[in-house]
Amino acid sequence: MPQENKMGVMPVNRLLITMSVPMMISMLVQALYNVVDSMFVAQLNENALTAVSLVFPIQNLMISVGVGTGVGINALLSRSLGEREYDRANKAANHGVILAILSYLAFAVLGLTMAEFFMKVQTQDPQIVAYGTSYLRICCGLSFGMFLQITFERLLQSTGKTFYTMITQSLGAVINIVLDPIMIFGLFGFPKMEVAGAAVATVAGQIIASIVALCINLKKNHEIHLNLRGFKWSGNIVSGIYAVGVPSIVMSSIGSVMTFGMNKILIAFSSTATAVFGVYFKLQSFVFMPVFGLNNGMVPIVAFNYGAKEKKRITRTIFLSVCYATGIMLLGMLLFQFMPGQLLSIFNASETMKEIGIPALRIISICFIFAGFNIVSSSVFQSMSHGMLSLWVSLVRQLCVLLPVAFVLAKVGGLHAVWWAFPIAEIFALTMCGGFLRYVYKKQILPLEK
Repeated sequence: MPQENKMGVMPVNRLLITMSVPMMISMLVQALYNVVDSMFVAQLNENALTAVSLVFPIQNLMISVGVGTGVGINALLSRSLGEREYDRANKAANHGVILAILSYLAFAVLGLTMAEFFMKVQTQDPQIVAYGTSYLRICCGLSFGMFLQITFERLLQSTGKTFYTMITQSLGAVINIVLDPIMIFGLFGFPKMEVAGAAVATVAGQIIASIVALCINLKKNHEIHLNLRGFKWSGNIVSGIYAVGVPSIVMSSIGSVMTFGMNKILIAFSSTATAVFGVYFKLQSFVFMPVFGLNNGMVPIVAFNYGAKEKKRITRTIFLSVCYATGIMLLGMLLFQFMPGQLLSIFNASETMKEIGIPALRIISICFIFAGFNIVSSSVFQSMSHGMLSLWVSLVRQLCVLLPVAFVLAKVGGLHAVWWAFPIAEIFALTMCGGFLRYVYKKQILPLEK
């Protein structure tokens, strides 16, 4: 029988920091390579930056499926370990690998057949269409590295080994950063691939990181055993994974719909407005990614201790996570308020782009002070098999409030007014998360005392 897991015995604050800090560092590296990617692309021309912004919904959809499935694996596996159901934990891990492969096949077909159509739905500019089509086909056609990397990293997170996840994520990001200028501009004898080169750098980093993550799981993750020989499909395991995973996938996919809708609203003003929105998403990742890393450390702790019926450890973990997340978001808001021009200059921004972007960054960043609580609350719902609550929050915030409000403000107040839709939507989400968190506490956490 495996020894007692640290998630059940280590002091909570120390445990949360130990679990989260490696993930926060790796997420910051991820944010860095996202920014570097666009920074190099922006040096080609503004159309290249716009193309990368327009393909983001599909990229986000792929990540949503991979991460959503990983959240389901994480919750089921950690809860199974807390309940000492080791056979079920192994089945969750092996099914996760198969689900990652199936997800890749679906997106490979989608990307190779629908990329050009997707770009032409948004714009008729031939250069933007060509850039976006080549980028999407490469990212989708070779996305097996991304899906497997996410899955293998979630297995490490589920057993508390987040340090190794930091290694694999950082490795993939560094490879991407190094290859970006080489493949985009054709350095050291490589062909000049422009926007397609950014896609090649991305998938290369993902593939190498997935191989390293697999090796670490096989050699270091002794609490689970990956072995697909004699694999038997279990509907119960898959339903257990997707009971949490599907709401998470849909919730994240709503972000793709929101981004697509915002791009359509903004491109009616100018392609520069769309580029500003794309730049915002790259920049905000520096603020949100550390909070997501904090969540990745928090989720297995909450799930494990819920399985072990440790109420005090659950509530302490949630409280500390909210405090840390709010602090991070407050720092991010101050950065966006006082340095918007410098942030935009990273992307070789023109004066027109700065004229649009500086007020946009200041207005949107107001929502950061509410977002920390909302993000942590949504992850708590997922870790305790209440993924539908997270889904409702995301649905209302992004589709029922943000997009309609942005559309109305665009008609009434013009481009400058559109950005106020973000803080308005986040305030709606805050009230929902507060009510749902109280419901989960009374229904599931409070009865653990008895």
